[in-house]
Amino acid sequence: MAVTPADLAAAIPDRTVRHRLGREDVVRYALVAAFAAVLYLFIVLPMAKMLWRSLLDNAGHWVGLANYVRYFGTPAIAASVTNSLSVSAAAMVLTVALAFVYAYALTRTWMPAKGLFRVVAMLPIFAPSLVQSIAFVYAFGNNGIFTRLTDINVGIYGAKGIIFAEVFYCFPHALLILVAALSATDARLYDAAKTLGASAFKTFRTVTLPGVKYGLVGACFVVFTTVITDFGIPKVIGGKFSVMATEIYNQVSGQQNFTMGATVSVVLLVPALVAFFVDRLIQRRSYSLVTASSRPLQPVPNRWLDWGLLAYCAVIAGVIAGIYLVILVSSLVHRWPYNFGLTLKHYAFDTVGGYRPLLNSVYVSALSAVAGTVATFVGAYVVEKCRTVASGPLYLLSMLPVSIPGMVLGLAYIFTFNAPDSVLNRLYGTLAILVISNVIHFFTVGFLTATTSLKQMDAEFENVSASLGVPFYRTFWRVTVPIALPSIVAVSMYFFLNAMVTLSALVFLVAPGTEMAAVAVLLMDDAGDTAQAAAMSVLIIAIGLCVRFLYWLAMRGVTGRTQAWAQAPAERAETPGKALA
Repeated sequence: MAVTPADLAAAIPDRTVRHRLGREDVVRYALVAAFAAVLYLFIVLPMAKMLWRSLLDNAGHWVGLANYVRYFGTPAIAASVTNSLSVSAAAMVLTVALAFVYAYALTRTWMPAKGLFRVVAMLPIFAPSLVQSIAFVYAFGNNGIFTRLTDINVGIYGAKGIIFAEVFYCFPHALLILVAALSATDARLYDAAKTLGASAFKTFRTVTLPGVKYGLVGACFVVFTTVITDFGIPKVIGGKFSVMATEIYNQVSGQQNFTMGATVSVVLLVPALVAFFVDRLIQRRSYSLVTASSRPLQPVPNRWLDWGLLAYCAVIAGVIAGIYLVILVSSLVHRWPYNFGLTLKHYAFDTVGGYRPLLNSVYVSALSAVAGTVATFVGAYVVEKCRTVASGPLYLLSMLPVSIPGMVLGLAYIFTFNAPDSVLNRLYGTLAILVISNVIHFFTVGFLTATTSLKQMDAEFENVSASLGVPFYRTFWRVTVPIALPSIVAVSMYFFLNAMVTLSALVFLVAPGTEMAAVAVLLMDDAGDTAQAAAMSVLIIAIGLCVRFLYWLAMRGVTGRTQAWAQAPAERAETPGKALA
């Protein structure tokens, strides 16, 4: 019986057959390995070190759960848990309720001046969270302008002040989500309700609310997580009302008790993680309300509704503008509220060494914007387009930073980068660690934006490239990046603005020579120089507004140069391989 070549090939053991990797495969796997290494070094390792530290005493000896027993057995410390949960829940309910009515007015009425109301409502995004507290103290504190004019002291310090300031700070975040939810609706549902004779209230209850329920859940998650992890507002206006974020700061900075700080951090992670997983579980059940056959809902004039909601939005916008007016005026007068003579002396910043913190913030924010945009888009490309066995775990790790509070991340970085025997120690005390902290802290939103942008691109681009022998990295550079350029610009702006105002993640990491503007505001307020803190806040807000304006200009140019394909469907029908030529 003759032996064929196929029989000889089958007799060769599989382990002796080696598949040669091409250069493109090597580059692809190298990117996957590099992305995995970044996530391990800056997320997994710091979190593991913090968890381990919570199981040791201050001398480094294993004590198991003794720190947690001590934490919950000390009433003064354990109260921070219930305090955090109560103010977070109250602020969440108030914020979402106020933002829903405001969003409804912007999307469902013929109310005039909608553009102005949108701009004013977004102002809190451009300032660190503690700026709202400083403004509330200036307005409603024991010597606030409202207290002096009316002789009514509302008792702004404590839980009441934290809730009001957090509502003020979180309002634009909830508003953005609810405007998007209310804008995506099908007019046919309202036509059907009208045909069936449903009243306006019944239509609202059976059509409007079910249509935005996932937006409401998302807004609740964002507000609850933001409030329970915020440090700036409770620090300035909380007084003796302790919450978990301030408790971490007190344990680490006040008592040098890093072990208890790690213990409180792990406890703080629990509600943030629970809120995150509940939100993801509910969002999985969401479905698309807008299909190809849907008809956009056009608001119809309703005199009483339009004027009523106009008055409501005017009050909300007036309060927001008034709070920032207080900040601006207090930075320009000799002594608020006793001497209103104009001066620029508060802009000298002699308490924190001049303008160095502000320049550091601009520099670090610019680097964070570049590094964060590159990291999120390369990471999203690795997960979405390379499709290796590591894609699933890498995606889950990329989602984790959104549930890690800034204080927890900063403390975890101390344990990781301040170890003398670690090679990572070289980063501690440098601007590089601040950039890394910013990138990781805001990584998830940028990653999700990049992933969504990549999912919208047809896989035919990669298929045609492969059939033409074009390497995937050339397709990424010449096709993917130009198409996704609007998202890339948007993500870079997101990183820059958040890096300018963030406080909680950096308060443990700044060192002499690396002071940041938001931290300087905290230090000046602690030192009693609240006028200088207000002046620094004004400059932070001004820089944020200028960057937002530049972003608007950039988007006009980017859209005109790179999105012409979206305006010419006939040209888009041509083969995608032409774009690679």
